[in-house]
Amino acid sequence: MTNTPLMPMATAVWLVENTTLTFKQIADFCNLHEVEIQGIADGEVAKGIVGYNPIIAGQLTKDEIELSSKDQLRPLKINNYNLDISNSENKIKKYIPLSKRQDKPDSALWLIKQHSVLKDSQIAKLVGITKNSVVAIRNKSYWNFNNLNPKDPVAIGLFSQKELHEALEKAERRIKREKKQKEKDKLIN
Repeated sequence: MTNTPLMPMATAVWLVENTTLTFKQIADFCNLHEVEIQGIADGEVAKGIVGYNPIIAGQLTKDEIELSSKDQLRPLKINNYNLDISNSENKIKKYIPLSKRQDKPDSALWLIKQHSVLKDSQIAKLVGITKNSVVAIRNKSYWNFNNLNPKDPVAIGLFSQKELHEALEKAERRIKREKKQKEKDKLIN
């Protein structure tokens, strides 16, 4: 696994907008080209990408940014840490505030666009809406489709990155099974 931050382009946007780091420092940290960072600063690249704060994400510290801001030759170092993931077998339905409930269709749209391998039922289970709603969003027949804005459900806290990863692994296994079955069917016919 490389030491590239999560969502490097959005992280670069945030660093350009909120720090005095050099383009080279940002480019090296985000594993992008300096010209891309220059384009972000000029507003020509990454239009519409919302900056992703690497401090809140735990990928950088304020001290790390300050040290590199003072020394232009000092590269940024990603904050490596091991997460302790607890697996509680008894899942407890937690209360979801009204403000986040309104984000559910937006999150379903984001999952449809970003992870097309997920089945509608998986998206419905992850986000916490009905399968019919997911189908309507996919078919663009959802009652409020024109007002939907794709939002990353992990970033807004609807579910964890681990849950998304597990769902994607399950979808990949299903696709492999279906592919093997098709190959078997071809050999039989």
